[in-house]
Amino acid sequence: MAIQILTDSSCDLTLEQFSELDIQIAPLTVHLDGQDYEDGVTIQAKTVYDAMRQGKAPKTSQISPQTFKEIFTSHAKENKPLVYIAFSSQLSGTYQTAKMMEQEVKEEYPDAPIHVIDTKCASLGQGLVVLHAAKLAKQGASVDEVVNAVKYQSEHMEHIFTVDDLEYLKRGGRISKAQAFVGTLLKVKPLLHVDDGKLVPLEKIRGSKKVLSRMLELMEERGLDLTNQTIGISHGDDLERAEQLSKMIQDKFNVSENQIVIEMVGSVIGAHSGPGTIALFFSNKPKPN
Repeated sequence: MAIQILTDSSCDLTLEQFSELDIQIAPLTVHLDGQDYEDGVTIQAKTVYDAMRQGKAPKTSQISPQTFKEIFTSHAKENKPLVYIAFSSQLSGTYQTAKMMEQEVKEEYPDAPIHVIDTKCASLGQGLVVLHAAKLAKQGASVDEVVNAVKYQSEHMEHIFTVDDLEYLKRGGRISKAQAFVGTLLKVKPLLHVDDGKLVPLEKIRGSKKVLSRMLELMEERGLDLTNQTIGISHGDDLERAEQLSKMIQDKFNVSENQIVIEMVGSVIGAHSGPGTIALFFSNKPKPN
C-alpha cells in the first residue's frame, strides 16, 4: 500500500515539489497586521520579509491539534500508512501536538499505521529529509524502510547558517538580548548551527564576505562524500548570495549544479531569522537509501 508522506511548512519546499512527490503539507500560521495566514498558502515569504524591512514584527504559531486529528483520523479509517516528518521539537511545539493527536487517534484505531518523527531539523535541512523519504515511498519502499531512512537522514543533517540582523532572533526568543546587543555593536556576522534540534551560536565573524568562506570550511570539516548527496541552500530573500554560495561549493568540492537545491526560507522560519539569512544543509554521513 502506498505510503503517504506528511510534513509541515517549515521544511521550505515548494508547492511544485509537494505536488510532484505527492507530499501532504500542513501549514503553520503567520500573524501579521492583525491577520492570520497559512504559511506558503495564503501568505508568501516575500510578503513577510518586506513587512520586516518596514519594521513590522510578524509572529508565528504551530499547527492546531484539530488539523492533526483530522489528517490522522482520515488515514486511520482507511488504514493507509502515514509518515509525518516534523519540524524540530526544540524550535516548535508542533511535534508534541502531533504526538498527542497520534495517541488520541490510536485510542480509537489502535492499529493505525501512523508514524510521527521529530527530525530535529529545520528549513531545507528538514526539506532534504522529506524529499529523500518521498522518493523512497514513490519507489515502493516499506514503511519501516522509510521511517528508518528519515531517522538516519535527520540524525546526520548539518545546518550552518548566518543571519543579517541578530535583532530578529532576539525578538523570537531564539538568542538572548545580550548576544544580540554585542553582535550588533561589533557589526559581526554570527554563524550558528543546529545541535540536537536547538539553535546554537558557533562563532562570530567580522564582515559578510568572510562568512561564506567560513561556511565552506565548516562544510569541508563536517561533510562527507559531498559529490554523492543533495545539498540545500536557503535564503531570506537574498537569491544572489545563495547563488554565490552555490557556485563556491561547486568550484571547491566539484559538486554539480543540479545536486544543489536553492529555496527561500519560508514565512514561519523567516519571521524569526529575518531578511538576509543564508543557510547551508548537507549530510555528515550520507547513505544511498
